[in-house]
Amino acid sequence: MKLNMKRVLLVLCMVTCLFSLSACSKTVEEEAGVDVAIAASLQQQTAGLLESMASIPMDQMGILIDQNREAGAEAVAAGLESYVMLADDLGAYVSTSEGSVTVVDGGGYSITIDAVFEKRPVAFNVVLDKDMVNIASMSINPVYTTGEKMEKAAMNTLMGMGTVFLVLIFISLLIGCFKYINAWEAKIKNKGSQPAAEPAPAPAVEETQDLTDDLELVAVITAAIAASENTSADGLVVRSIRRAPVSKWKKA
Repeated sequence: MKLNMKRVLLVLCMVTCLFSLSACSKTVEEEAGVDVAIAASLQQQTAGLLESMASIPMDQMGILIDQNREAGAEAVAAGLESYVMLADDLGAYVSTSEGSVTVVDGGGYSITIDAVFEKRPVAFNVVLDKDMVNIASMSINPVYTTGEKMEKAAMNTLMGMGTVFLVLIFISLLIGCFKYINAWEAKIKNKGSQPAAEPAPAPAVEETQDLTDDLELVAVITAAIAASENTSADGLVVRSIRRAPVSKWKKA
């Protein structure tokens, strides 16, 4: 535990006094670029910072991140968080090599160190402010192979196209359900408004036919009545003869 705390304090001290040697040599900077001695010093100290970061156990990184954030070194805290997130993808630290130093707009320096980790190479970048004392940004950029880049691009394409197709299938199913929804709504409306029953048609009234003008029929009926009464037909007068409805004959 004491060894881990010593490492944490070592990194904090390095971040605090990083590039102090370079600040003293700022007057040696050439107008067209960076002095060779300053560039070498910046690269050496940046490499030392990366080695110190890699030596800190992961279970101690949270303490170091909180301490830098409380001290106002947000760029350092963000860089350490990025390193923790990439730890599984990088593997163990192996070595560092030379890098490059450039002057950024507005003053200050951008130092990039090429490092090698167990699983892949890394470009470690630190940007100093114009006073060459405070770290403006710190980032770790893994270098992926062409195959890994193609694999990631294929996965991103597959996920994007898969999402689009899933959305289209969902929309198609939703549109297909509209006919069932309309039928259900129509059924509910018809159930709520049942048509009134039509009244039964009235029975047709059969018209009776007046047969008084049929003289032969009158004579026959007169004779039949007289015979049934056993009287003479001279005293009988038939005033009206009507045909009875067919239904009455059927009932008889």
